[in-house]
Amino acid sequence: MSFATPLFLWYFLPAVLLAVLLAPRAGRNAVVAVGSLVFYASGAGGTTALLLCCIVVNFLVGRNLEPDEWGLDRNRRRYLLFGAVLFNLTVLGVWKYAGFASEQAAVLANWFGGHLPEIEFVLPIGISFYTFHHISYVVDIYRGERPALRDPVAFVAYIAMFPQLVAGPIVRYREIADQLPQRRTHRLDDIAAGFPRFAWGLSKKVVVADSLAPVSDAAFSTSAGDMTFAVAWLGAISYTVQLYFDFSGYSDMAIGLGRMLGFRLPENFARPYSSVTVTEFWQRWHMSLSRWFRDYVYIPLGGNRNGTVRTYRNLTIVFVLTGFWHGAAWTYLVWGLFHGLLLVIERACGLDRRPAGIPERVARRVATVLLVMVGWVFFRAPDLGSATTMLGSMLVPDLAGVNAVVDAAVTNQRTLILLAALVVLLLPTGAGTGTYLEVARGRAATGVRFGVMTLGVFYSGLLVASGSFSPFLYYQF
Repeated sequence: MSFATPLFLWYFLPAVLLAVLLAPRAGRNAVVAVGSLVFYASGAGGTTALLLCCIVVNFLVGRNLEPDEWGLDRNRRRYLLFGAVLFNLTVLGVWKYAGFASEQAAVLANWFGGHLPEIEFVLPIGISFYTFHHISYVVDIYRGERPALRDPVAFVAYIAMFPQLVAGPIVRYREIADQLPQRRTHRLDDIAAGFPRFAWGLSKKVVVADSLAPVSDAAFSTSAGDMTFAVAWLGAISYTVQLYFDFSGYSDMAIGLGRMLGFRLPENFARPYSSVTVTEFWQRWHMSLSRWFRDYVYIPLGGNRNGTVRTYRNLTIVFVLTGFWHGAAWTYLVWGLFHGLLLVIERACGLDRRPAGIPERVARRVATVLLVMVGWVFFRAPDLGSATTMLGSMLVPDLAGVNAVVDAAVTNQRTLILLAALVVLLLPTGAGTGTYLEVARGRAATGVRFGVMTLGVFYSGLLVASGSFSPFLYYQF
């Protein structure tokens, strides 16, 4: 079930919100837990059993990871933590990467005249996200940052919470532990505060991202023989805009839904295309993922504390893992390695710290967007060959124009939407509509909220009702 479907908008969401309003305060987590499992099972089917298994294992282990006052049983807790992390990574590895590994082994065996069967698994929805939530839970308890939950219903509400279950934001346990006790009483206020953010995200997804999807799909499906300079740049630009509005739109919807349920989920985007370095880009793009890798991988590896060479090594490791976290394909590995190398180069040259005047900032902002766009070509392309073909065409101008398939996808309406969406690249760094809708006060803010909740929701609802919507791009991860 997707947020941008009639089933969710017309039936599921109103039923859950009504249940939250009518349930006693002590029953809020139960409503969230049950509703979230129903939401997940509607799309995941039989793989819901895997989620439940992981929930049971991590809940039981977490209760035995708390440090005692005297620091006793430290080795036992360490072994238990190692086992829990290994369990979670094994689940993720088998279900997400075993098929890719068997495919590579079969290719290698074929080179030497042998034959190996390929293994195929159905990828459970959201497995990358709930695996990281489980690891955050056990590690934060082991470190003594938060106590383990004693209430299994509250734990299910945290792990399976439907706003963030299948595509984030990644909510570290320390960020939500204090919210899980059911103290919230102003439920109508929460719904009133969260709905404009949800409506804004829905508009970004349905009106912009889904409109540009056919353009991106047509460009990236173009064969090498038909790839031209115009097709390559059109595909790269449209996907750069589509991915941002799709994923940030989902994050806005998730944060708004969380608020309506009484939770404050962390921000995930802060105008990333306004960055003047790739380092800054990763402080603004998918911020919850960056924070997770920083806290649970980069810092434990040593961070930047053990010299320049090890710092560069740690950055590279983190971004290789970031690439593979997104998917089991060489394109994701190259994308992650590309970003890791860019961060190393920026750090080595001091670009991540060097102040700059307005002309230099403009030039660096353009350069950053272009480098990020190159990365998105690897990220979106079906294989490395297609990615290199498109990038090669972007470097060689020609007058061939676009092929018939791409031309059919580029309607006047989609062209206007693409041009309007590109304005996001020209806005000041501090402009952020999502948080503005939640916290701003005054007549102007009220007018914006009213417009989003009326015109935005009405038009988005028409598009959803007509069936002109597509799954969120990050559902595949």
